[in-house]
Amino acid sequence: MKTKLAGLIVAATLCLPLGLLLLGCNESQADPKAEAPPPAAVEPDMDANNFKVDHPEQFPLATAAEHKAAPSLSVTGVVSPDVSRTVPVISLASGRVAEIRARLGDQVKKGQLLMRVQSSDIAGAFSDYRKAVNDERLARVQLDRAKVLYEKGAIAQSAVEVAQNAEDDAKAGLDASTERLRLLGVDKEHPTGIVDVFAPVSGVITDQQVTNAAGVQGLSGPNPFTISDLSHVWIVCDVYENALPQVHLGEYADIHLNAYPAKVLKGRISNIGQILDPNIRTAKVRLEVDNPGLMRVGMFVTAVFHGKKTETRAAVPATAILHLHDREWVYRPVNVGRFKRLEVVTGEMLPSNMQEVISGIKPGDQVVSNALPLQNTVEQ
Repeated sequence: MKTKLAGLIVAATLCLPLGLLLLGCNESQADPKAEAPPPAAVEPDMDANNFKVDHPEQFPLATAAEHKAAPSLSVTGVVSPDVSRTVPVISLASGRVAEIRARLGDQVKKGQLLMRVQSSDIAGAFSDYRKAVNDERLARVQLDRAKVLYEKGAIAQSAVEVAQNAEDDAKAGLDASTERLRLLGVDKEHPTGIVDVFAPVSGVITDQQVTNAAGVQGLSGPNPFTISDLSHVWIVCDVYENALPQVHLGEYADIHLNAYPAKVLKGRISNIGQILDPNIRTAKVRLEVDNPGLMRVGMFVTAVFHGKKTETRAAVPATAILHLHDREWVYRPVNVGRFKRLEVVTGEMLPSNMQEVISGIKPGDQVVSNALPLQNTVEQ
């Protein structure tokens, strides 16, 4: 009996440390999630932008600060040639293109040879010139003979006057034929069937309507080339009609090039269109800009028009702005545990990672400082 009792005591003594050891192991493997706060649950309201949250303390708030800035208007535009600096290149003679010395997009100098045209007009013009030379020579000889006969009393003075008139007409015809050859670029002493077409101004070839062996119709056809001086260009912008009061003739706008975002140019408003596009309700606004060599025809730019009167706007942390479906929103508390999603219009980025808000909220309003976690909770 004593032996059995002693055995039970020894077994209990051995099991007690083992139980304590197992208990300690279970405590060390406790789930840490049990100590975390319960997840926030969201209950949608009747309004699709209103939400009730069980644990609003998980979404800290920020107060919109006051920011003073001049109103600005950003619009898109396209670089276009200055029409007053665009010159067509014409061929005075019709014919076939024998050689092209320039291509679309080339930079050319005034007087540079652009193309050569083989033309039958040259043969006709030179023939008219030779005929005019012969007619003038004959008229001059007849006038000299009439003067001699008049001095000897063989003819009346009226015959001399008729000869003089014929000489004047022949000389006028010769001058016209000579000028025609000069305009065609032909040396009357060395006639040729080729007409050389030169650049009338310096610039860039922005349009080309001919190729090798193509036909040229002279003044009646399309211009073979168009040369534009791109040292000074236009930027044509579309401005919505409700924003037109912010645009004034003579004022300047900041020009931001999409290709060179760090470069800012100045453009002067030279024209505000008088006709609105009936489909998108915009007016064409033209800016004149000196081209430093970076702008090319067809480039997209952003023009920013600045107002003169300052306005008071709100500024919130950039994380408070939620970008959703191409629109921008903030979450604003409306009651204990309730939030409302408000659409806002943002402006420029400010120092300290703050974002300017043009409309939607005002300084002093409270918003959720980080909108993304709340949005993720709403979507769950």
